[in-house]
Amino acid sequence: MSTRRDFLKGVGLATAGLTLTPGNVFAMTSKETKRAKSEKVKIAYIGIGNRGEQNINEFAKTGMVEVVALCDVDLQGKQCQKVLSMYPNAKRYTDFRKLFEEYADHFDAVAASVPDHTHFFVAMMAMKYGKHIYCEKPLTRTFQEGELLIEMAKRHPELATQVGNQGHSEANYFQFKAWMEAGIIKDVTSVVAHMNNDRRWHKYDWNMIKMPEGDPIPQGMDWNTWHGGVRYHDFSKLYHQGDWRSWYDFGMGALGDWGAHLLDTAHEFLQLGLPYEINMLYAKHHNEFFYPYSSTILFRFGARGNMPPCDVTWYDGVDNLPPLPEGYGESELAEGIPASGLGEYTKQKLNPGKIIYSRDLIFKGASHGSTLSIIPKEKAEAMKDKLPQVPKSPSNHYVNFLRACQGTEKTRSPFQIAGVLCQVFCLGVIAQRLNTQLFFDPRTKQFTNNEFANAMLSGMPPRCGWEDFYKLD
Repeated sequence: MSTRRDFLKGVGLATAGLTLTPGNVFAMTSKETKRAKSEKVKIAYIGIGNRGEQNINEFAKTGMVEVVALCDVDLQGKQCQKVLSMYPNAKRYTDFRKLFEEYADHFDAVAASVPDHTHFFVAMMAMKYGKHIYCEKPLTRTFQEGELLIEMAKRHPELATQVGNQGHSEANYFQFKAWMEAGIIKDVTSVVAHMNNDRRWHKYDWNMIKMPEGDPIPQGMDWNTWHGGVRYHDFSKLYHQGDWRSWYDFGMGALGDWGAHLLDTAHEFLQLGLPYEINMLYAKHHNEFFYPYSSTILFRFGARGNMPPCDVTWYDGVDNLPPLPEGYGESELAEGIPASGLGEYTKQKLNPGKIIYSRDLIFKGASHGSTLSIIPKEKAEAMKDKLPQVPKSPSNHYVNFLRACQGTEKTRSPFQIAGVLCQVFCLGVIAQRLNTQLFFDPRTKQFTNNEFANAMLSGMPPRCGWEDFYKLD
């Protein structure tokens, strides 16, 4: 378990600052990986069950990939069998490090659908080996990991990077951009994002005094490698099959899971960057180990150029609903949301969405690629002739990534964009975990009122043998 006391022992406040350490991590050289437009991209999948299977199916629909390798720590698990049967000739691995070390010359790109705490390690190793990388969101679990991946991507512009918030290639992306350029969306002062569905950890006992343990490791599962660089935990079924998202040691909770589907376009096109204040306004059943049943978090962003300061407020929890503006109307459910581990998504009291307040207009929208509408209806009717035509997406998120591998498009959610958004979520998670108000300097990238929070920017030191992942070439 990682209690506050454990954390202080492991990190040490004197060494809490972030560093970008040079070093030839794996003693390797990048090779040219761009493919001609007519050639299929040779791809290796890391994480092939559950969400991994969904991503693999979406890549297959493009007709643009040749699957050469499959990697999963639980290849014998039921959740992996369908994909294994689809690609019987693909090389198989349980340890992604061996995949790169032994088979890197056979593929151009990697798609990672692994737990949050191992995103960083897979993405960093992929870029070290000169591979294009599609990584599920959230990009990282700590602020420092985001710094390193963003910097690594900057140093290797020849590599395509894409974070898996697939709505960032759909209608809302192009609408938000067009409405900003036309001056429809301007002078935004507040954004509210809400995700009020039931979550896995809502069934946990918030009075627990230690992390769960004691269940038998599934036969054939490489439980040690599952941890990546984070400290080892004895196996529990409450860490497996998606439940890892519930725990501070492994996941990013509701904010990391859904924030990238709700705040991506606002963060990019409003040029929000990093906040100067993060305030935990409400936490239901706060504890040391897993995420609160409900959270309300306020992020405050300063003025940017001619754009005014903007507050972003996050609401999660079944009954923790945000106040709705007059004329809000029906709560819409976005189409095409991938099924979660709890089953297909169904309508809730308030479906996942966002409300954007400007000085003149109010906009509402659902999640993922759903478009915005102006509210109330009377205002929307008065504005309809002023709305610009919105271009259609030339490629979905998967095609966009593959075309970037071929050199014909640029990715829409590269690490330099999605990584900063994830860093915002990392700051929010620190406020959640400490249940407090934090002040942050976006220039120095340090908290100004809490040294323990500064230690959490980098998190616990990596396990022995994983230190080199935190060095740049």
